[in-house]
Amino acid sequence: MQEVLVRVAAIGINPVEAYIRGGMHGRSPASLPYTPGHDAAGVIVACGDAVPPRLRVGDRVFTLSTRSGAYADTCVADEAAVHVIPAPLSFAQAACLGVPAYTAARALHQKLRVEPGKTVLVHGATGGVGVAAMQLARRAGLRVIGTAGTDDGVVAIAPYADVVLRHGTPALATEVRAATEGLGVHYILEMLANVNLATDFQCLRQGGGICIIGSRG
Repeated sequence: MQEVLVRVAAIGINPVEAYIRGGMHGRSPASLPYTPGHDAAGVIVACGDAVPPRLRVGDRVFTLSTRSGAYADTCVADEAAVHVIPAPLSFAQAACLGVPAYTAARALHQKLRVEPGKTVLVHGATGGVGVAAMQLARRAGLRVIGTAGTDDGVVAIAPYADVVLRHGTPALATEVRAATEGLGVHYILEMLANVNLATDFQCLRQGGGICIIGSRG
């Protein structure tokens, strides 16, 4: 078997799990009882006989997904979805990596295929995916514009963005263009497309790309 058993120390809670619990998502549990959760961090307590040597009992790990659900004392995960936690990170920090960081990385590198020196707008940057996206974008050599809906949000994302703006205001598109010499951004990561997509097109330069990560409409 290529599965590992993890004693859970911390979990990450993603919006999709809240939607499933509330009956607001198209994917419902196949049967009950049901344990939700993709993102867990903890210690490996057992490994299947086909698990490669990169994972060992006692390793501190985080998951990208689980077979049994992360909201539990222990969880089972495929070894391909389990990764060793870098030494400086706590369990609580590592539990925030799985779905948010993977989603951000996939949007930037697989969907938009971003290039260094260009500008990305993270429209709705205060959530887990947005914060991860800003850090990954900077690491990839992009200039980052992040938006937040509150003053506290503006302060929270300021360390990760080159420009921080308030979204939900009529001036946003004008402010984005002012920050890009009137041309608009090369890329947009959109967290709430049913509300923001029309504004995104006003912020985007010719030939640019939008990756829709979230939409509730």
